[in-house]
Amino acid sequence: MAVGGSRLLREGRSRVWVTAVFSRVLQLVSWLCLNWSGRAAWCERSGRADGRRAPAIAGAERSGAGMGEIVKGLERALLTRPVPTSDAAVRFLLRAEKGSTKNVAVLLGISQRTVQRWVTTRPGMRRRPSAVHTGLIDEAVRARWQPLVRARRRARAEADGFVLHTRARFGFAAPAGSSDDPRVRLITQHLSGEVARELFAARDAGGGEQQQMVILARALGHAYFRDGGLRAHGLGIAFTDVEFADFSID
Repeated sequence: MAVGGSRLLREGRSRVWVTAVFSRVLQLVSWLCLNWSGRAAWCERSGRADGRRAPAIAGAERSGAGMGEIVKGLERALLTRPVPTSDAAVRFLLRAEKGSTKNVAVLLGISQRTVQRWVTTRPGMRRRPSAVHTGLIDEAVRARWQPLVRARRRARAEADGFVLHTRARFGFAAPAGSSDDPRVRLITQHLSGEVARELFAARDAGGGEQQQMVILARALGHAYFRDGGLRAHGLGIAFTDVEFADFSID
C-alpha cells in the first residue's frame, strides 16, 4: 500500500508539473503577441494577434499592392478623392471608430497598446506602423472610404458604361503578318454597361488580372476590331501585358 501510494503521489506531482509548464508556455506566447517587436509578422503566421484575427475584407477592397492594373483602374474610377495613407489613414480609422483606440485595435486584429503607440504624443513613445500593420490599415480604410460615392459611380458605370484608356499588347491572335497582329497599342474605347458589370462582378468574386483581361479582350475585340460584330468573325483576340488601365465614368 505504501509503495502504491508513493507511486500515485509521484504521478500526481508529474501531472501538476506538466500542467504548470504548459500554462507558462501559453502565457509566454500571449506575451510575445502583445510585446515582441516582431509580433505582427509572427502572429500573422501563427494565427494569433492578441487573441483575434483581423476581419476578412473582400478582394475588391484589398490594398493596391496586391491588385493588377485593371483592378487598380477600377478602384480609382470609383473614387473622387484619394484614399488616405500613413498618419492620415490612422486618423481616419480613429474618427470612424469615434476616437476609440480599442475599437481600432479590434478592427485590425491587434493589441490596443500598439494602436496607442501610433497616436501618442508622449516624447519617445510614438511608433510607426510596421509593413504588416500598414497593409491592415490600408485594407480597413479602403473598405470604409467614400462608400456612397463608390455606390453611385458603380451604378452609373453599370448603366451607361465607361471609357477605357489603356496601354497594352492587343490584336488578333491570328493570322500572322497583318497590321492587326498583337502589338503594344494605346487604346481609348467606350465600353458598355454590360462590360462594367462583368468587370465589377469578377472583381467582387476575387478574380485575378487574367480573368479581367479575358473580359476586356472580348469587349475590345468586339468594339475595336470587329466594328460591333460586323466583321472578323471567328478570330481570337489577344489582350496582354497591361501597362496601365484608366476608366472614365461620366
